[in-house]
Amino acid sequence: MTRRLLIHAAFASAVLALTAHAHAADKYPDKPITLIVPFAPGGNLDIVGRALAAGLGTALGGTAIVENRAGAGGAVGASFVARAKPDGYTLMVSTPNALVVSPLIAKTTYELDNFAPIGTISTTPLTIVVGAKSPFTTIQALLAAVRAKPGKLSVGHSGNGTTNHVALLQLESDAKLDFNIVPYKGSGPALTDLMGGQLDLVVDQLTSSANFIRAGSLRALAVMSAKRDPGLPDVPTLREAGVTNFDASTIAGLFAPAGTPPAVVDALNAAIHKALADPATAKSLLAIGSPAQTSTTAEWTARLKHEQATAQALSKAGLLRGE
Repeated sequence: MTRRLLIHAAFASAVLALTAHAHAADKYPDKPITLIVPFAPGGNLDIVGRALAAGLGTALGGTAIVENRAGAGGAVGASFVARAKPDGYTLMVSTPNALVVSPLIAKTTYELDNFAPIGTISTTPLTIVVGAKSPFTTIQALLAAVRAKPGKLSVGHSGNGTTNHVALLQLESDAKLDFNIVPYKGSGPALTDLMGGQLDLVVDQLTSSANFIRAGSLRALAVMSAKRDPGLPDVPTLREAGVTNFDASTIAGLFAPAGTPPAVVDALNAAIHKALADPATAKSLLAIGSPAQTSTTAEWTARLKHEQATAQALSKAGLLRGE
């Protein structure tokens, strides 16, 4: 009899817990959502996050507030989110690299399994940019200078473990180049130093560079994607410069802490689709060079597992390092 009562009690507790989760999801959100961007203001993920925030809040019938927590290639912000309460009120806009590469090149307090993937937001081509007064006017001239003076030309990126960092290492490997690599806490600070003459070039997302390119403060020498970008039709690809089969771009997605109720994850994924279906939001992302790209949670999870396997293979081959 006692055992039967215990079984019934345990079953009742489980039902109550599930009911509580369901009710929590029904009234979600009932307070502002904090959208963590693990990089400094002005960079690609900051711009994408702010473009998403307004639409996400509207789609959920609430408010989403962007908060920057920069440092260590996204690891500072990611660590904060990994420790957050899994209730759907602390989320993160990030690339796969901050979650699958950073743990391989530095000591982090998290790994991919500490997060609940929600869905993708957008994709952004990477570009190689120089200052307006740079002596380099073509990508061919830049590559020739790097080969002539190995380790001399300084290149900035948005942080160790980021897509920019990995793309730069891939470029060094594929084209047999040697740069003086300088990591930053986001694209914004790197671009500031580039325009101030402290760097020779920067590998950056088009989102954070586009306005400076249009204003004439920066010059784009090449895009790192397989095809030319419609927003920069006159800028060649690295493939056109002789770096065969090169293709690098940044995919941004939304994450929650592991353990977030599935109903909340589903609600957030639906909200992303609704937000990005809004013509104004989609147009704003396209205008900054980061066209919207939605996915199911399962598709995003599969993409992350693929990126994780790729990063582990690069690490095993000794190609990942933290400058």
